[in-house]
Amino acid sequence: MAWLLGVLLGLCGGVAQAADTLRIGGKRFTEAYILVELLGQTARAAGTPVELKPGLGNTAIVYAALKAGSIDLYPEYTGTIALEIVKDPGATGLAALNDRLRPLGLGVAVPLGFNNGYALAMRDDVAARRGIARLSDLARHPDLRLGLSNEFIGRADGWPGLARRYGLTQRPQGLDHGLAYDALAAGQVDMIDIYTTDAKIKQLGLRVLHDDAAHFPRYEAVLLYRLDVPQRFPAGWAALQRLQAGIDERTMIALNARAEIDSVGFERIAREHLGASAVGTAAPAGVPTALAGRFVDKLFGPDLARLTVQHLGLVAAAVALAVVIGVPVALAVAPHP
Repeated sequence: MAWLLGVLLGLCGGVAQAADTLRIGGKRFTEAYILVELLGQTARAAGTPVELKPGLGNTAIVYAALKAGSIDLYPEYTGTIALEIVKDPGATGLAALNDRLRPLGLGVAVPLGFNNGYALAMRDDVAARRGIARLSDLARHPDLRLGLSNEFIGRADGWPGLARRYGLTQRPQGLDHGLAYDALAAGQVDMIDIYTTDAKIKQLGLRVLHDDAAHFPRYEAVLLYRLDVPQRFPAGWAALQRLQAGIDERTMIALNARAEIDSVGFERIAREHLGASAVGTAAPAGVPTALAGRFVDKLFGPDLARLTVQHLGLVAAAVALAVVIGVPVALAVAPHP
C-alpha cells in the first residue's frame, strides 16, 4: 500500500509540474496594463498556460512579488532597475544589469524597443507666462504648486535627487498618476511628473521641461524575469523573444492613447496590435487566444508533449486512486464464506 501511495503522489507531482503556469505581473498604470496583455497573449499563442496579474502596485510591490515567486516576470524599465532595484547608477546596459541581477536569481531581457522616461510637465500657457522651459528654470519659482506621484516623491531618481541636482525648494503634494492630468488641466496644480509615452501630453498640449542637467537616465522597456523561466516555459519564452524591438515610442504612445483617450479595453488593444504586427499571433475578436489557429496546428503544436504527459498523469493518478480506495472497500463489503 505504501509503495502505491508513493507512486500516486509522484504522479500528482508530475501533473502539477506539467501544468505549470506562466504568471505575468504588472504595475498600476495604463502602459503596464497594455504590456501585460501583449505578453500574455503572445505566450498563450505559443501554447503556454498563462495567468495575468496586472495592476499589482508600484515598483516595490511588483518587484517583491517577483522575488517571492508569486509572479515569473513583468515589464520593467532599465533606469528603474539600475537605481531602485540593484542600486547601481552605473549599470546602464543589459549585460551590467544581468551581472547584478544574477545573484538574486533574476535576469533582464527582451528590450521592447522604446524608452519611457520620467519628466516634468506644465500647462503651456502657465509655463509661457512664467518663462519656464527647462528644469533649471524652476529654481526661480519656489511658489509653484507641484502635484507628484507618491512613487516619484520617494524614489532616488525622483524628487529627492531632482531637487538636489537643480536646487529646488518647492514642497510637492502626493497625487495618483491617473488623477494628476485632470488636476493640472483644472489648474489645481502647476506641474506634474509624467511618463514620456503618456498619451495625454499631446492631448492637453503640455510643455515637457528640458532636463538640461541630464538628471534622468534612460528607461528602456524590458522584461524582468526569474532565471528559471526559459527552462520552464521554452515555447512561451521563445515567443516573447520575438517581441524584441517591436514597439517604438510613437507606437507605444498610440497604444496608450487608445486606452486613455478612446477608452478601448486593454485586451482588445493588445490583440489588435499583435494581429497587425509582424509577430501577430493573437486570436480574432471573441476567440480565446490559446484556441486560435487551425485544428491540426493546435493538435501538433508545441504543447503536445506537455499535454500528453499531463493527460497520462491524470489517468494514472485516477487509476491508482481507484485501486487504493476501491480494492479495500470491495474486500470489506464482499460476503465471506
